[in-house]
Amino acid sequence: MTVKIGCDADPFTVFVLRCRTCEAVLTDAGPSSPIRTNAYYVQVHAYGIRRAGPDDLGGARAVMLDAVYRDFGTGYVPRWHGDIIDPQSFYLASRRHTLLVAVDEWDATVVATAALDSRGPTHPPNPHWLAERYPSGKTAQLRRVYVRSEHRRRGLARRMVAELLDFAKADGGYRTVYLHAYPDSPGAMDLWQSLGTVVCDERKEAPGSGSGIVHFEIPLR
Repeated sequence: MTVKIGCDADPFTVFVLRCRTCEAVLTDAGPSSPIRTNAYYVQVHAYGIRRAGPDDLGGARAVMLDAVYRDFGTGYVPRWHGDIIDPQSFYLASRRHTLLVAVDEWDATVVATAALDSRGPTHPPNPHWLAERYPSGKTAQLRRVYVRSEHRRRGLARRMVAELLDFAKADGGYRTVYLHAYPDSPGAMDLWQSLGTVVCDERKEAPGSGSGIVHFEIPLR
């Protein structure tokens, strides 16, 4: 199957969709036109979102490490990123925890992650009142919502968060949903502000602390 997409700006440019099944490609600019050498081949991505299994952990780990090195610039820090190295223990071993992966169906690679566990924010490094407000066991904390840069702006993070919220509601033991985000993380603030409420902005409430983290609460409806 092939689909032709017209281009008003350049009648000699053909945008084509390559069918994954038959590999057929439309390259003719029109019934009376010769094949043009400036045809573009547009790869269409479809994604599957599922709960991670053992075979997905290597791909998930690669997405997470890519985020902490490239997006955050911190690199791997053992006291912060133990779950990245051992997602099996952190997210797959407990029925109250989960790790989702988004898989590009074109090449079966993991391109995004999103996780949830029952650990609330700890003090330190977080403010004492925040740790009391979101206790472990009753708080579903969202973690590792990362999308590879070339797959962003396609609604993946929002879809995965919606599934995590459904998971938290189905659990029955969670009272609220909490997360923290770094303001410089690409696209993070727009997403979280559209879904939840800022409960602590350390840039304003703890200036000079060095973290600059923004803490959010998302209602369980």
